[in-house]
Amino acid sequence: MEMEENIVLKVKNVAKTFYVMDKHASMGTRVKSLINPKKYAQKVEVLKTISFNVFKGDFLGVIGENGSGKSTLLKIIIGYIDANEGGSVEVNGRLTKLALGMAFDDALTARDNIYLNGSIFGLTFEEIEERFEEIIMYAEVEKFVNTPLRFYSSGMRSRLALSIALHAEADIFLIDEFFGEVGDIGFKAKSNNIFNNRIANGKTILFVSHFMNLIEQYCNRLLVIDKGNGYLFEDVKEGLLFYKSRISA
Repeated sequence: MEMEENIVLKVKNVAKTFYVMDKHASMGTRVKSLINPKKYAQKVEVLKTISFNVFKGDFLGVIGENGSGKSTLLKIIIGYIDANEGGSVEVNGRLTKLALGMAFDDALTARDNIYLNGSIFGLTFEEIEERFEEIIMYAEVEKFVNTPLRFYSSGMRSRLALSIALHAEADIFLIDEFFGEVGDIGFKAKSNNIFNNRIANGKTILFVSHFMNLIEQYCNRLLVIDKGNGYLFEDVKEGLLFYKSRISA
């Protein structure tokens, strides 16, 4: 039985339709589409009606082929775009999406970028200050903390971005295909360790990934998005078999 008080994320009747103008349309048609897009633009139904609950402590995997609607669903959950009328998303707690270097400014130093990105991830300046040395040391850029990011190598940027993301604070994390793929073998091992101890331990996570081994390793439930439809599985292996059957059909 689903306990209402344990629900931290409730997605109800969420659908999303976009209206896309044909690139060969005349200027007159384009102007008319601004007034009445449903009449003059092409209807693209990205998400059909999807409903599911996420419970405190869930590690919910989200999988689907490219173009299936995964990213659209995440954007609706995080509040970047609105669902169609009649759909709703209820969040009980602080939610953040972990993405690498989402607001890096190359003209700013690593120090300034830590404060900028940390704020976006929901940390207060006091919380960033408390974590600052740990973020720098974890990223292995202690000697370059006051260096503008335009002088950083791609590896240094990636390590700094991952370090900031892993030190974020939230009740619910949306993770979109970045975990464990940054740095050399030693850094990846360190990332796995902090992920397991700081984020995966007791947090609520929606994990979008194409890596079936990570889905099977971490997730306790699975949402398969297929052609805009959502299929929720309490058994992850059963969900993976269903997903494989759909992509091979």
